[in-house]
Amino acid sequence: MEPYISLGSAVQYLRGTGMNDMKKIKIQELYSIPNCMGYFRILLIPLFCFLYLNAEDRGDYYLAAGVILVSYITDFLDGQVARRFHMITEFGKLLDPVADKLTHGAIALCLAFRYEAMRYLFVLMVLKEGFMAVMGVINLRHGRKLDGAKWFGKFCTGALFILLFLLVLWPGIPLALANGLIGVVTVIMFLTLCLYIPEFRKMIKSWDREQVVKK
Repeated sequence: MEPYISLGSAVQYLRGTGMNDMKKIKIQELYSIPNCMGYFRILLIPLFCFLYLNAEDRGDYYLAAGVILVSYITDFLDGQVARRFHMITEFGKLLDPVADKLTHGAIALCLAFRYEAMRYLFVLMVLKEGFMAVMGVINLRHGRKLDGAKWFGKFCTGALFILLFLLVLWPGIPLALANGLIGVVTVIMFLTLCLYIPEFRKMIKSWDREQVVKK
């Protein structure tokens, strides 16, 4: 896992200043070991979808869960390698959260075909990440960005991963228990979104103070 960059920062990276920097990125950086791990995680997404959606017995579901586990381990290792061997790059900071969001979104979408409650969580995921991306871009245009991941954001991501992995690994989970767990994570994600709103409001207020000072 590369040092944190918000999805909004990633969007801004593609839309603005990052495009100029892209021209300066060396081929070695694009194909560094940590970045190749990021590409590998993205390539695992269609494999997981195929395995899960075509699963016929418990062994097939275990295999799909194994793909998730490999993706998680790779996510952990890419950051360790990047820091240990000084391979941290701006492109890597972009690639890592994109791979994370795509992976979580794909797993949740596949699970939505099996659990109706997951559909509501998936919609909330899209709304939350969309809000984070839009606000991130707006704030970056004013020279502001979140100072790393907040504790509640990390907690939400951890809870989401545990839920997704558990539902894939345990296909025979009682429906009531599955719906209950999905409901808990949905509440956690909603509260996380609510906690991020005042963070962005503080950043917006800092624009106003800066404009007053300039005047």
